[in-house]
Amino acid sequence: MKRSEVNQIIERAIVFLREMRFLLPPFAYWTLEDWRTKGPEYDEIKDNMLGWDVTDFGSGDFRNVGLLLFTLRNGNFNDPKYIKPYCERILIVEEGQVLPSHTHYRKMEDIINRGGGNLMMELYGSNEDGTYSDKPLTITMDGRRLTIEPGTVLRLTPGESITLVPGQYHKFWGEPGTGTVLLGEVSTVGDDRVDNRFYQATGRIPEIIEDEKPKYLLFRDYPILDRLLSSLD
Repeated sequence: MKRSEVNQIIERAIVFLREMRFLLPPFAYWTLEDWRTKGPEYDEIKDNMLGWDVTDFGSGDFRNVGLLLFTLRNGNFNDPKYIKPYCERILIVEEGQVLPSHTHYRKMEDIINRGGGNLMMELYGSNEDGTYSDKPLTITMDGRRLTIEPGTVLRLTPGESITLVPGQYHKFWGEPGTGTVLLGEVSTVGDDRVDNRFYQATGRIPEIIEDEKPKYLLFRDYPILDRLLSSLD
């Protein structure tokens, strides 16, 4: 993805979130110049991958296959000094925009439609080899336990939620004609570098073509922060 595209996507997201009256923490708006002034007291942001995440899953077509996320809080699989056992994210899904089918090795999550349009979700269980299971799967939706057939497509209207456990494949998209969807995610600790299993190979963390300077950092930028800061000199 081009940095110019990422910048535009985040700018649109900020406008949408304000329209939905969902307020982000101050670090969401830090520029490179702001980051230059931040010391080790902010290491948790970088160590636990907080902040912006934009991906087209290697499709080259973010509008149709992509996702924008912002991680508000998170723990850490590998560093015991971070004791949070939970993660919270906000996601934006456009009409018809697909998040490819995937599951998680460790993460259990609630996906919550916080407002806007309807979310469509296709579900499968999984076999040990990672293929789709042909057996029914059991899920929970807002306190209701139900068993569904593999490949069932559910509709989550604003206010509705679903609980997914490791091994349950989920693919979702915004229902056309209903508007952009604001999603919440409440989960156990998440690490998108190691805890995703996509049914078909994707580029989960895209390479960025630096055709302009970043307006806001992605979590994938933290390891190269010094290099990005040097571009200001």
